[in-house]
Amino acid sequence: MNRLTKAAIIGLALATTAAPLAAEAQNRGDRRERREDRREYRQDRREDRREHRQERREDRRDWRRGEYDSRREYRQDRREDRREYRQERREDRRDFRQDRRWDRSNRDWWRGRDDFRDYRGSRSGYWYAPSYGYYRVEPRYYGYSWRRGGYLPSSYRGYYVRDPYVYGLGPAPRGYRYVHAGDDIVMIAIATGLIASVLSDVF
Repeated sequence: MNRLTKAAIIGLALATTAAPLAAEAQNRGDRRERREDRREYRQDRREDRREHRQERREDRRDWRRGEYDSRREYRQDRREDRREYRQERREDRRDFRQDRRWDRSNRDWWRGRDDFRDYRGSRSGYWYAPSYGYYRVEPRYYGYSWRRGGYLPSSYRGYYVRDPYVYGLGPAPRGYRYVHAGDDIVMIAIATGLIASVLSDVF
């Protein structure tokens, strides 16, 4: 076998061996590139998710801050509204009471009041209690002059004065109540009916 033939055989052997090696090297390079691509892709996704979470946190924080501010302003407005409403009601009640209080010098002070809407003046044999209406009394008590230390009969003790302030009276002591008794207001001991004070000729 001459040298030329040997060289051709060796060249062919090298070519057949080098081609698979080159192909394998190419495949390894391709796999490496794909791994790097996947790594970069995963890295990009992680960064995207991190940025998304950060943006969501910031959005929630901003939303909570805005929502908190809104709730605080709403509560503050409601408190101020309630305060103004209570103040107006107090002023209205004070004005109403001031305008419609009992006045001994004015015999018609009761006109226009709801608790006197059924009142038509004195009626023989009857007493009138504001907010209750007329009710019959025994003849011996009609025109009766109540005195401190006396007793109000039990059948007449239930006609309580609903708003003592109208008549210039303060709160009754514990165990006592103001009661309408004819044209008078008497303060009695609830348990016994003992009269502690008398406001005469109210209407």
